[in-house]
Amino acid sequence: MSYSVVISGTGLWTPEQTITNDELVASFNQYVERFNADNADAIAAGEVTALDPSNSAFIEKASGIKQRYVINKSGVLDPERLAPSIPERADDELSLQAEIAVNAAKQALDNANLTANDLDAVLVACSNMQRPYPAMAVEVQDALGMEHGWGYDMNVACSSATFGIQAGVDAIRNGSARRVLMVNPEICSAHLAWEDRDCHFIFGDVATAVILERKEDATSDNQWEVLGTRLQTKFSSNIRNNFGFLNRADESGVGARDKLFRQEGRKVFKEVCPMVAEQITSHLADTDIAVDSVNRMWLHQANLSMNELISKRVLGRPATREEAPVILDDYANTSSAGSIIAFHKYNGDLPAGSHGVICSFGAGYSIGSVIVNRVK
Repeated sequence: MSYSVVISGTGLWTPEQTITNDELVASFNQYVERFNADNADAIAAGEVTALDPSNSAFIEKASGIKQRYVINKSGVLDPERLAPSIPERADDELSLQAEIAVNAAKQALDNANLTANDLDAVLVACSNMQRPYPAMAVEVQDALGMEHGWGYDMNVACSSATFGIQAGVDAIRNGSARRVLMVNPEICSAHLAWEDRDCHFIFGDVATAVILERKEDATSDNQWEVLGTRLQTKFSSNIRNNFGFLNRADESGVGARDKLFRQEGRKVFKEVCPMVAEQITSHLADTDIAVDSVNRMWLHQANLSMNELISKRVLGRPATREEAPVILDDYANTSSAGSIIAFHKYNGDLPAGSHGVICSFGAGYSIGSVIVNRVK
């Protein structure tokens, strides 16, 4: 027997600290001035390339981002550090990533009218885990007080949430779970190269959560039936992070630039946008949903121009902000959490019978789309 599955609750945890573009630029430009002064002779000799300053107008034009939320502001804005300052915790303390996941999960449970013991499984899906094991999902399971069930971690970069939704839906449909928590604790500030002008403005921190359950069991006032999910991957190194346990086996690479986020932005834009638009269009067609009956698209929040182009290709015209909500200006790119933030904030106004698409895309390349219909 295959069960119908609904999203019955979502949750969002947002850090208290923000960094505006002006604050970020002031700190970055201090770093640039110091770097160029310290390397003046090598720059003059052509041995080192001088760094260029950044500016807020460039950032907003390039990305649509105006600010970002971060777990630690002082470390990021210290021109001698340019990285968050986050103390390690003892093994008997709740890890930071589990903590923010639990915060988002509790809100999602409340919105779904559920308790932790109503869950059968926890999936933690995000772009980076703070450790390889034990699984973050198992720690979240324990911290929530679940007395039974199972959990595992998964990483498909910025597409982790939509891939996680499909994994949860599959578990419910095949009978291995009745209710699944899928959570995305993204501490993107810790894997961003804040000293790189091309990307120092891109990411922010956040955690989101989604409750998936059998339609017949759901009691919340806001339910979206999952009509279909579709995943796609195609290998590319245009978005890449080479940090991992093998780094210690070759000391020459420790601390190198490739051990943090990096991308070939123009190539990503050119290659990913048509792939995403085609996937959404074909997925709708295969699910017998007409494009003109789609009320909303909750897209991955990486770059405003990308979202505008994708939605235009799908609809055949520019989308309004109501049709394709934007949270990028406030949150920046939060990797897998972006489309879920947009869904969390901008779905409650739609009436029953409305159709929508949750879609994410990123490193891999990876693309995930989830077609939903509001049933309550």
